[in-house]
Amino acid sequence: MVHRFLACLGLFTAVSAFAADGATILDQQCVACHGKNGISSESMIPIIAGYSQKYIVDSIGLFKKKTRFCAEVTIPSGPKKGTKSDMCKVVTNLSDEDVEAVARHLSGLKFVRAKQPFDAAKAQKGTAVYKLRCEKCHEDNGASPSEDNGILAGQWMPYLREQLNGFRAGKRPIDDKMKQRLDRVNKEEEDALLHFFASQQ
Repeated sequence: MVHRFLACLGLFTAVSAFAADGATILDQQCVACHGKNGISSESMIPIIAGYSQKYIVDSIGLFKKKTRFCAEVTIPSGPKKGTKSDMCKVVTNLSDEDVEAVARHLSGLKFVRAKQPFDAAKAQKGTAVYKLRCEKCHEDNGASPSEDNGILAGQWMPYLREQLNGFRAGKRPIDDKMKQRLDRVNKEEEDALLHFFASQQ
């Protein structure tokens, strides 16, 4: 019984340390751009708190392999404020264990929706586009992380626009199902869809 208790205590300590490592990695590698607890205040940098663990792991994997375009951004805060960097550079030295740790930590945090202006009339039109083209894979008005497809409801609209442009231009991997759906969305419908997601506050 004592041995079992010690084994469980050891497992609990290991899990706690693993989670603490994720928080440390977030603070050291991510906060300057993505904000405290993964809540970005910059419209071109996504809010990443609350994403599924698998989505974060897969995304970092794409950046490490450079199969997903790494947009250069100006670091908005911290010691390197004002300098340029990109996700490929940031994640290059992260081990698989580091990636799993930060992904686990982020997935346990709350996604805080961006407070941003939106056009209510466009958002209303975007509802139909969402229902027709997006709902099957992005449930709950785009708020569900459970499909491992990221969170769209309340995400920064300029960031989402850039990602859609990346999908269309082949700068970001896209599966056949999403490509077929996105190809049927014209620019006016896309704009309405982005206002719909921005309206989810």
